[in-house]
Amino acid sequence: MLTNKQLDWAVLTILAIGAGCGLVYEYLLSHYAGRILGAVEQAIFGIISVMMIFMGVGSFLARKISNPFAGFAWLELSLAFIGASSILFIGGAFSLAALLPKLLMDTFSLPPDLILAGGLIESIDDFARWMPYLVGALLGTLIGMEIPLIGEIRSRIYADSLKNNPGSIYGIDYIGAGFGALLWVFFMLSLEVSFAGALTASVNLLIGAIFFYLFKDKIPSATYLLLGHAVVALWVLQVFSYGSNWSAKMEDMLYRDKVVFHVNTQYQHLVITERITDPAKPSLLTFFINGRTQFASNDEHIYHSMLTYPALAASARHEKVLIIGGGDGLAVRDVLRWNPKKVTLLDLDSGLIELFKTPKMEQGKVLNQRLIAANQGAFNDPRVQTVFGDAFVSINQLIRDDQLFDTVIIDLPDPNHPDLNKLYSARFYNKVFNVLTGDGAMVVQSTSPYHAKNTFISIGKTIKHAGFKHVEQYHHNVPAFGEWGFSIATKNGLSAKHRLQQLTTWPVDDGWTTKGLLLAAFEFGKNFYQQTDTIKVNRLGSMVAYQYHHSDWQKEMGIYTQ
Repeated sequence: MLTNKQLDWAVLTILAIGAGCGLVYEYLLSHYAGRILGAVEQAIFGIISVMMIFMGVGSFLARKISNPFAGFAWLELSLAFIGASSILFIGGAFSLAALLPKLLMDTFSLPPDLILAGGLIESIDDFARWMPYLVGALLGTLIGMEIPLIGEIRSRIYADSLKNNPGSIYGIDYIGAGFGALLWVFFMLSLEVSFAGALTASVNLLIGAIFFYLFKDKIPSATYLLLGHAVVALWVLQVFSYGSNWSAKMEDMLYRDKVVFHVNTQYQHLVITERITDPAKPSLLTFFINGRTQFASNDEHIYHSMLTYPALAASARHEKVLIIGGGDGLAVRDVLRWNPKKVTLLDLDSGLIELFKTPKMEQGKVLNQRLIAANQGAFNDPRVQTVFGDAFVSINQLIRDDQLFDTVIIDLPDPNHPDLNKLYSARFYNKVFNVLTGDGAMVVQSTSPYHAKNTFISIGKTIKHAGFKHVEQYHHNVPAFGEWGFSIATKNGLSAKHRLQQLTTWPVDDGWTTKGLLLAAFEFGKNFYQQTDTIKVNRLGSMVAYQYHHSDWQKEMGIYTQ
């Protein structure tokens, strides 16, 4: 028989573990919502905000529960079921929204170029996009009920509310939540989302079972509770066993082509899709990071030629080249054609580079053979050095070591997240300025000048503000992306365009670029830069590039009208 003090510590320990589970659910749901909704920053912050609001709602609702012992036992059971099912609920809603138009078109033999919209289609699509927030609200309500119920349970243990020190409750709750956050960041972030949900749910089931054992004499209808535990335990076991497959099949419906490979790294979700257009030709592979297209195998050579060739051709030498981003190795492949002595690549995600470097065997088949072949084994070239870490910080070591590079190629994702904004700031470009040789050139992928004009112009102005003497911008059509833009800069001497004009021979045959094509890429419409004076420079912490990008693309999608 446990003493009141021992029971109290047991209850506080259960609360701490439950708080950790609640924090994991919060991060898990916001992380998944960011991936599936596409608007990463809105989804993450939105889900966290909704869950916090409804945790407050749950705290108020907990007062309606007359028996806190039974209430807490059923609460943990409910959290286990919803926590294990949340990803499948959300994925199912999105799959239904994606599948319904296809079913209607097949049923009524509608032409394939007809786009179904409005009415029921729009309502189901809206429901799917709200589903993460609805699940977040439900989970938040349940999580918010834990502390009030534990407080009431402690009061009844001591039969004296004065001994129920709220500081102990909140202190242990904060500690448990903190450990849950650490567990998410260092372990669960790289797990498949449905598996991570089931793992967390199993912990809820465990602490619920322990709580029931400690207080079973205070819980009525115990038979129903035990039956519920058995049913939910079987369901969690099913999610453990098949949830990844179910989630993958539902996710496959969100892509136009067949998903042939997907994996979670510590930082992002990678997906490869395949489309067979002609059995006699190689299939079309498309690579996605967090739902956004990174390249398509049939036209990536266009993008990477336009990214790398102008800067390399405008540089006086090509002995040392720095690439920031470009974890797929395709830019490295193109740089190696110029016979450099050393190529240094800075990238955050080692898991991404492993996908494009090391063969992954499954049932005697190399799953990523086409990806390694696409970059021609660039990462296995002895001249290539890879440095992992946040480029904003990693480049500091290059500066301290007094390293200089003949060409710098920056191939980062668009500034569509607050964390990426700093990599488009004047401070970052000034760091790059310090590692570029005086007669070298730097190029930055600069999003679409058509779809995100303000962002594109802001990037060019920001590079100029960082100290580069000449900054020019150019563009080209890449079918997978549409019209895409780049910014190129030099520190001294002639501008990159003038250097290209002076070339009498074309240095490297990459199968795409010509002198005329590159020079034409520097031309824009008559009034393209007419409002440049109103566009702001992106300073560190200003979030200008992120805000421009967010606004530009919302206008493009017809969401934002101001």
